[in-house]
Amino acid sequence: MIPSDQFVRFYNEVFKFIDAQGPAELEKYYARVSKNQEYHCLKLFLEEKLEGMYKYWEHIRVEENCDMVNRLSDDCYSFEFFSCPSLSKAVDNDAGPCPKYCNHCPGWVLPLMTKAGVFAVYNLIDRRTPRCEMFVYLTRDKAEAKRRELTEKYGDDVILTNYDREVVR
Repeated sequence: MIPSDQFVRFYNEVFKFIDAQGPAELEKYYARVSKNQEYHCLKLFLEEKLEGMYKYWEHIRVEENCDMVNRLSDDCYSFEFFSCPSLSKAVDNDAGPCPKYCNHCPGWVLPLMTKAGVFAVYNLIDRRTPRCEMFVYLTRDKAEAKRRELTEKYGDDVILTNYDREVVR
């Protein structure tokens, strides 16, 4: 198996190559990754909603030794990455990270959220800093309130949702 240090650097270069083909091409690639991720977690998200998301990312947190926290309440699942292991490896690379590197997570996650029937707000915070957070709600109103709060703090360009844009299939 290829070590994660090398794998992350490889797909960082893949992202650069695909993005050079045009911005829509990278979105199509992320949508394809999302389709493949359905095999790993869509059933869990559909059946258990927020608790299923907590279980999925808790497994990731432990397995990948992530510096992150998961939170679950009756109406919201959220995570916060304090130091994303993936972007950290891409930044620690003499070739430099793809400017759209961070878009790959919401690129595969947000279409799954739509298919699971929930409303997600993904905050990239800053595409050059290995930090991000996501909030998932059962209602659009709560997600929209969180989106407004985060947009005031961070600006429009780093806040992505699954309910205000067309999902690329």
